[in-house]
Amino acid sequence: MTGNDTSADHAPPGGAPAPGTPGAAPAPREGLDARLIVERGTFRLDIALRAAPGEVVALLGPNGAGKTTALRALAGLTPLTGGHLRLDGAELDRTPPESRPVGVVFQDYLLFPHLTALDNVAFGPRCQGASKTEARARAAGWLDRMGLTAHAGAKPRRLSGGQAQRVALARALATRPRLLLLDEPLAALDARTRLEVRARLRHHLADFEAVAVLVTHDPLDAMVLADRLVVVEHGEVVQEGTPAEIARRPRTDYVARLVGLNLYKGHAEGHTVRLDAGPALTTTEDLAGPVFVAFPPGAVTLHRERPAGSSARNLWRCSVTGLETHGDQIRAALTGELSLAADLTTVAAAELDLHPGAEVWAAVKAAQTHAYPA
Repeated sequence: MTGNDTSADHAPPGGAPAPGTPGAAPAPREGLDARLIVERGTFRLDIALRAAPGEVVALLGPNGAGKTTALRALAGLTPLTGGHLRLDGAELDRTPPESRPVGVVFQDYLLFPHLTALDNVAFGPRCQGASKTEARARAAGWLDRMGLTAHAGAKPRRLSGGQAQRVALARALATRPRLLLLDEPLAALDARTRLEVRARLRHHLADFEAVAVLVTHDPLDAMVLADRLVVVEHGEVVQEGTPAEIARRPRTDYVARLVGLNLYKGHAEGHTVRLDAGPALTTTEDLAGPVFVAFPPGAVTLHRERPAGSSARNLWRCSVTGLETHGDQIRAALTGELSLAADLTTVAAAELDLHPGAEVWAAVKAAQTHAYPA
């Protein structure tokens, strides 16, 4: 996958005059407008994607949701069954992959093992017709921007994971794509390297003038790198919005788990929400009709005896079904009148003598809940 060069001596997609041609208007930059319909056996993907130039969109979802199928469809590696795919106003549905103005960074980078970092990056421009000198000059410029000038002569086996990821990104950007696709770009990195590379990648994406689509199952990657999230489950979009909107108002159990919230659906009558499955909840919001109610595990307090004089309006008798370390805290999984997760310190867990099967009272103050229309 190399993509079309949109420099002055190449016509942009759709056959418009090249920029700089006398009388030519500037090439339109409309971004991405796609409806991707792909049917494969019993699985059907049907999602709409729109993104403006300069926008980074993350496709987020569980394994098997259809994220990779969507990315392959955008790249032209999987044919569409229906729908459309337009980039900057040009129809790409039937454009061969090698002719699309698309750059791809694959999960395993797929660098050519026999080529140096410089020649890996120069490969795309060479495929677009650039001379060897021009292609290597462009590649050197990208390696410099990635902080890899000292590694230009190294072959992939001599590069660290973070360095290989940056070479792969440079190779994709050297073709001057109008759409950049990143397939789990940080998945192959260890935790320590991931922090550094995530920060670098965010910097490079902020400078990218065209559309970038990131596929990931890691919520932190999505929240840090993307301007907007599109959550896909079972081949359909279930929620989209900014990271802040998604985190504050999750609409499925999958999204709630990603952002670390307890989530319930019910029917509101003023400050009372009667849950579809479970007891009633008291909230500070005054609403009517179908709603979601969410609260973080850290808002839950646990007691071995029913608390006397508690100010919590929400109190349920539960049993501990599991305990696991969650960062520097213990996360307790609870079931009973209400199934929920609670976070507490190691000391608090020890003082409560928590263990699977232990009976507890779980309390949440109304002020720590958040209700919003379903």
